[in-house]
Amino acid sequence: MAVRPFNFSAGPAAMPAEVLAQAADEMLDWPDASGQRSGMGVMEMSHRGREFGEILARAQSDFRSLMAVPEHFHILFMQGGGAAQNAIVPLNLCGPSAHIRATSDFVVTGGWSAKSLLEAGKYGKAHEAARSTAFHDIPDPSSWRLSDGAAYVHLCTNETIHGVEFHSLPDLAGMGCNAPLVIDCSSHIASRPVDWTRVGLAYAGAQKNLGPAGLTLVVVREDLLDRALPACPSVFHYRELARNDSMVNTPPTFGIYMAGLVFQWLLRQGGLAAIEQRNIAKAQALYDAIDTSALFYNPVNPACRSRMNVPFFLRAPARTDAFLASAADAGLLQLKGHKSLGGLRASLYNAMPMEGVQTLISLMREFERTQA
Repeated sequence: MAVRPFNFSAGPAAMPAEVLAQAADEMLDWPDASGQRSGMGVMEMSHRGREFGEILARAQSDFRSLMAVPEHFHILFMQGGGAAQNAIVPLNLCGPSAHIRATSDFVVTGGWSAKSLLEAGKYGKAHEAARSTAFHDIPDPSSWRLSDGAAYVHLCTNETIHGVEFHSLPDLAGMGCNAPLVIDCSSHIASRPVDWTRVGLAYAGAQKNLGPAGLTLVVVREDLLDRALPACPSVFHYRELARNDSMVNTPPTFGIYMAGLVFQWLLRQGGLAAIEQRNIAKAQALYDAIDTSALFYNPVNPACRSRMNVPFFLRAPARTDAFLASAADAGLLQLKGHKSLGGLRASLYNAMPMEGVQTLISLMREFERTQA
């Protein structure tokens, strides 16, 4: 089989080759746990049938095991991506009174948390508790201006565009804040363990590190299920989704199936402890190459650089297109930076092997040598 190109897309992103191969084998005729063929592909199944029930139950169980999710948290499979949760979270946490506009706090560290702040303002009082400098760092928690009685505190714990990552979660209780911490962890979900003692709700679009676009995972603590605004639609209401096993309406069945295969793959890799060490090694290798280069640079404070999304730039921006052309010729795909920043971006999700990173580093060094 020909070697596949290395896909550095920020999302929808590369998936493990063996997961794709398994899905291809099962596309027309899915087998259950005993190996008995169903005569149907997953996209053709009733979400109420035995076959999909088996897929859903295993996906829930494997995700709970993989992520060490405590039993008092509910795992929900939803639609709309992380962006939809910018509305769904305040709809669920800013109630239950229809007459009091609850306040939610936001720490803005990049483009995605800035969007979350703006959207939440439609459903309550959205307060900017802190903002980073040029989206190149994370404000010290001691400087955060948290509201008294806030409905929740929101962080994007990995900024896909700007390449800023919280490598540890703040201890809000230790800061004298009783509000639950809500994290948008879309672009580093399942890349490292999560300290659930510090989290009230986590959400993640699957298309960056877990599966295809169209599926969103939400992990919500039991005590937060009855705080919704009266206007919250039933299909978005966390309590209703928890009661109905994520099936208030037809769930994204094929996305759940594909994510379930990724959960199985991650468990076979040794789980999050093992995958985190691989991710640290990949990111460190690329950042070292950037930092020792005279041509490339990354502006993010090294203390909070993302392991998953590495934006970088040429000191001679006019050479960017030539580098991208060389990368495409070398089988290194989708390295163009986000439209709001330009430059380059390499996303090093779980499915990206070290070989891909090393191939990129070799190309960078060769490009710098020949362009000098």
